[in-house]
Amino acid sequence: MAVNPSAHVLVVAGSDSSGGAGIARDVETIAAFGLRSSLTVTAVTVQTHDAVTQIEPMPPTLVVAQIHAAIEANAVRAVKVGMLPNPAITEAVASVLADNPLVPVVLDPVLAASSGASLTAEAAAAALKRRLLPLCRLVTPNLPELALLADTPPARNEDEAVRQAGFLLEAGAQAVLVKGGHAAGERSDDLLIRPGRPPARFAAPRLPGSVRGTGCMLSSAIAANLARSATLEESVQNAKRYVFEQIRLFLPDRQTAATIG
Repeated sequence: MAVNPSAHVLVVAGSDSSGGAGIARDVETIAAFGLRSSLTVTAVTVQTHDAVTQIEPMPPTLVVAQIHAAIEANAVRAVKVGMLPNPAITEAVASVLADNPLVPVVLDPVLAASSGASLTAEAAAAALKRRLLPLCRLVTPNLPELALLADTPPARNEDEAVRQAGFLLEAGAQAVLVKGGHAAGERSDDLLIRPGRPPARFAAPRLPGSVRGTGCMLSSAIAANLARSATLEESVQNAKRYVFEQIRLFLPDRQTAATIG
């Protein structure tokens, strides 16, 4: 079979019937950076902008078959991983990605929807730490997700967040981007944590209001930039700028505060 030579980002994530997050946001974001997407659906969700009412995981064998087909059909230059609804799917995804170690993997550990509903059980989070973190170029948790992955109470300050990110590095992740959307204050700064290096800060003012799918946008934008051979810091900076501008466009009233989830 002929391989499409144009650079693709493989998106491994769940669908969102509202279109506000998940694969819909991923494809839109990757296209904004001039790339095409290959898709692997891990779960079908029934949700509005306010609530998740149903989650139907795909069979692990079907998830694996989708990834193999995507890699066979297209030149996959980066992978964005989002919702992994159970340990069996996490194991299945990790088994395939381990066979492609040169392709950078960006993991958005979707452990809860912005509506507050839990999307991944603790057992799935444990499997994610054990099997997937060692394969990741970057993990992008918000503060609640970071606490769950580190098995600690939520960080109360930056020092605690950096220490929690260190637990993920010890688990095998090459880098951790701690998102500041859930922190308090007038700024929504993200911290890039890597072994043996001081944290790199990506600053932005906190915009008023709330926009769904910003975590999906950020991780997909980073993956798209990595697929275009940008450095990790360049990829994060470009992605942060893109998401900030998207929030500004989405919010009709700029007098209220929005966060990057």
